[in-house]
Amino acid sequence: MAPGEATVIESAQIQRAIKIAEKRTGLNWSVFVGDLGAEPRAEALNRHGALGPAASESVLLAVDPAAHRLEIVTGTRARRRLDDRSCALAAASMAGTFAVRDLDGGIARGILALVEHARRG
Repeated sequence: MAPGEATVIESAQIQRAIKIAEKRTGLNWSVFVGDLGAEPRAEALNRHGALGPAASESVLLAVDPAAHRLEIVTGTRARRRLDDRSCALAAASMAGTFAVRDLDGGIARGILALVEHARRG
C-alpha cells in the first residue's frame, strides 16, 4: 500500500456496524484504513477535519495495520457523548481482535463498543 493510500471499506460487517452506530447515536461515523505516516495522531486529526462541517458530530476510527496504530478522533459534539475512557475500552477490544488478524471484525467490534458507551445527546 502506498503512503497515504487507504483501502476502500467494502466490508459488509463494518458498513453494518456504521449503520447501527449512526441510527443509535445520531453521530456520523467513518473509518480510514491505511498509512497514517510518521505522526499518526496528526494525520488522523487532519482526516477528521477534512469531514468539514460534519466533523463536530463525527467519530473517525483511523487504523494503520502495517504500523499497528489505531486512532479514534471525536468531534466537539461527539466528544460530549464519548469520553477518553470509552474510547480506550473500545480500542482495547479492537486490539484483541486485530491480534488474531481480523481487521474487519476488530473495526466493527470497536464501533459497536463505542455505541454502547455513547451517552445520549
